[in-house]
Amino acid sequence: MREAVFYFDFISHNAYLAWTRLAALAERHQIEFELAPVVFGALLKAHGQLGPAEVPPKGLWMLRDVVRKAALEGIPIAPPHSHPFNPLLPLRIASLDLARGEQLRCVAALFEATWVRSLDVSDPQVVAATLSAAGFDGGALVERAGAAEVKAALRARTDGAIERGVFGVPSVWFEGVLFWGNDDLSNLDLHLRGEDPLTDVDFTPWLGVRPSVQRKR
Repeated sequence: MREAVFYFDFISHNAYLAWTRLAALAERHQIEFELAPVVFGALLKAHGQLGPAEVPPKGLWMLRDVVRKAALEGIPIAPPHSHPFNPLLPLRIASLDLARGEQLRCVAALFEATWVRSLDVSDPQVVAATLSAAGFDGGALVERAGAAEVKAALRARTDGAIERGVFGVPSVWFEGVLFWGNDDLSNLDLHLRGEDPLTDVDFTPWLGVRPSVQRKR
């Protein structure tokens, strides 16, 4: 079975929307998604970007865009408890060495807590209760998430994503090709069907273009 890597952070509403589409994509194309939690803030810092929430007009546009798409696709969504928030605890829990099915259930519960139930997933007690309701020993998972090796694994995965050229979430890496954003999953679908119009495009001329003016930073 072919494998794709799904890079995500619970802080991203678009990552939540993309998450709801993964199972159908996986079944349709007989691929498996490796779940790869990463720290979105670290991606932004590495590439010198601001987050959408840090650009108020962009943040407002994205909010309307996400709520519209959720309504059109029948995906439940609600305002988060706060935004931006500290996503490190849920990211570390998603980084634990769990069986495949358990990891999927953990991630699903944490996305739902954030974007459907409006819970504060930066609060250890809230996260423990959320995971206990999903059938886990929530307190034990929260405790395990504080281990040095779990924190190091999240940092290493984020660094690896940056080295691979991942600059935002959600992103999917499939056989050397990066797809960014919830909308780009439709292009991933084309690619997996063998109908990607970029397959035979020679990008050499595009890569040779150089700037004639630079914006001051």
